[in-house]
Amino acid sequence: MPTSSLTIELRHLRYFVATAEHGSFRKAGVVLGLDHSAVSRRIRDLEDHLGASLFNRHNGGVCLTLAGEQFLPRARKALRSIGDGARHVAAIGRNEEGRIRIGIFSSLASGYLSDLMRAYSERHSRVRIEFYDGDPAEHIAAVRQVRIDVAFLTGVIERAGCDIAHLWSERVFVVLPEGHLLAKRSELDWSDLLDERFIVSEIAPGPEIQDYLVQRLAGLGRHPEIELQAVGRDNLLPLVALGRGLTLTSEATTAAHFPGIVYRPIRGECLPFSAIWSPVNDNPSMRRLLSMARSMAKARRSGKRLNGAVATI
Repeated sequence: MPTSSLTIELRHLRYFVATAEHGSFRKAGVVLGLDHSAVSRRIRDLEDHLGASLFNRHNGGVCLTLAGEQFLPRARKALRSIGDGARHVAAIGRNEEGRIRIGIFSSLASGYLSDLMRAYSERHSRVRIEFYDGDPAEHIAAVRQVRIDVAFLTGVIERAGCDIAHLWSERVFVVLPEGHLLAKRSELDWSDLLDERFIVSEIAPGPEIQDYLVQRLAGLGRHPEIELQAVGRDNLLPLVALGRGLTLTSEATTAAHFPGIVYRPIRGECLPFSAIWSPVNDNPSMRRLLSMARSMAKARRSGKRLNGAVATI
């Protein structure tokens, strides 16, 4: 092989380091599973390429030259760097490491999504998980642009350029002041809410809740009184406790307790939730999450059947 055409390969470095550590081509060949002559030839090719002898040859084996002593730590560092990089990439492929970005439109306080993320975190503790709040339109755009990996949203409507899987459903609850007359009931109907005033947040999911209320109550011949509040959920529920109005929430949220309010389910009313992701996204962390999500959803459907009509926001 002409010296000018030789490119230093990983095998040249491995042969060199093994020979330096064992002091002979024969012993290095045994460790590498090669004939000692093949090791010797590759070392000679490397020396020719570098323009310096790396070993002094003698009857008992070999020993490093001054050039060889200076080259050895660099060769070891190069092999170590390549090895670390390969292990890191392999770990990402096995989902031991990596990152997943998740858009959420439900609560992580309890329920299916909480259980899913807890199980995923326990099984893949080295994966970095980033959560993003937002409305469905923002999440869908981010999924298409692969700025987030997967979004968990209400509804089962297919979106162009996205894959979707229906995973679970949650009952719809009314949030009332604990002294409200309807709080004495264990379950409510939409007809019970015709004369009530509601408050919703200006930020997600407030606009979706407003549309949902209008859709349901307008079907009963009444346009609801709805007041928008420029606060998030943590401040909206205390406003309910103060008597400013009622609001709606999903079942998972009811695990969070606030003083002065109670949750009451609306009879037969459920919201479907789906995972939405881009088919061109090959993030292995996301693919493992989807696989786990489908398995958990299937297990829950076989063990528990939700009653009542399924609604969409």
